[in-house]
Amino acid sequence: MDISFSLDELTALVAPSRIAGAGAAAAITGLASLAEARPGDLSFLGNPKYTPEVATTAASVVLLPPDYTGAPRPGQVFLFVADPSRMLAAVCARIEERLWPRPAPGIHPTALIDPAAKLGANLYIGPYCIIEAGAVIGDNTILEAYCHIGRDARIGHDNWFKPRATVSDYCVTGDRVKLFVGAVVGGDGFGFETVDGAHRKIPQIGNVVLEDDVEVGANSTIDRARFAVTRIGAGTKIDNLVQIGHNCQTGRHCILVSQSGMAGSTILEDYVMLGGQAGLAGHLRIGRGARIAAQCGVLSDIPAGAIMFDSPALPLITAKKIAVLRKRLPDLFKRVKSIEKHLGIEETPPTHS
Repeated sequence: MDISFSLDELTALVAPSRIAGAGAAAAITGLASLAEARPGDLSFLGNPKYTPEVATTAASVVLLPPDYTGAPRPGQVFLFVADPSRMLAAVCARIEERLWPRPAPGIHPTALIDPAAKLGANLYIGPYCIIEAGAVIGDNTILEAYCHIGRDARIGHDNWFKPRATVSDYCVTGDRVKLFVGAVVGGDGFGFETVDGAHRKIPQIGNVVLEDDVEVGANSTIDRARFAVTRIGAGTKIDNLVQIGHNCQTGRHCILVSQSGMAGSTILEDYVMLGGQAGLAGHLRIGRGARIAAQCGVLSDIPAGAIMFDSPALPLITAKKIAVLRKRLPDLFKRVKSIEKHLGIEETPPTHS
């Protein structure tokens, strides 16, 4: 990847409160951690635990918090900013614009668009996209190769769908929604009833609504409702390989990390966070701001603000106590055996039912 920033460009972008040092490389050509940086790289101090590495980094330019007291070496520049991590993100955003520029409006000749679809202004519709009858595509939206927009789907303004993203029949996206490679919005909910020893399909006739500023990661799936709506609240960010079942609801600004999953009809209130591989049973309510750690198995409702660990999920304090006690189990068994021996108690063999 070709990255090139002059020091003047970088300074204008991050607007440092103070600059120390001089003589840095004429152009910044890479980004790296403090430990791995080389001359020509930009680095940053985002976590205090890495403070000792600032003194030894080979980076040409380092973004630092205002309270850092060390001095740069010759040929090195320190830029002092209120939030180095956020400023690095701003630099990355500028690089992203260069690496993945917005395509010019246009419709590729291989795209298949039903005459009954309604297209907004300034659209880019890439190779082999399919837009079915009654679909509505809002202004300034980008559909990369092989995207599929189903019958009567409604796509908002300024959406950006990566290759092979799908919005199924009757589903809706708000404005500034991003779907990454292979995301599926509106697959059938997983609903069956067992009749005479066979699994019979329950029709899934609802839809999915993604509100404004939602992002859905690669190969994540959001199932259409059995009836009514599966809804993802505004600003929610969904990682790769996440499964959301039928009739689920998320509030605003939730975070769902990779491989987490929600069974049908479960509700997340605003600002809930699910760690990787967290699994939620169906028909639950997770309170506002609750945090569910990685690999938690949640089987019951969770109150607002709770922090949950382990499987089955437990409150953080309880989980920590159990973790400490678990480490002491071998010693406890040794002590029990010693007491039994002292008392002349024979070990009882296990019974099998």
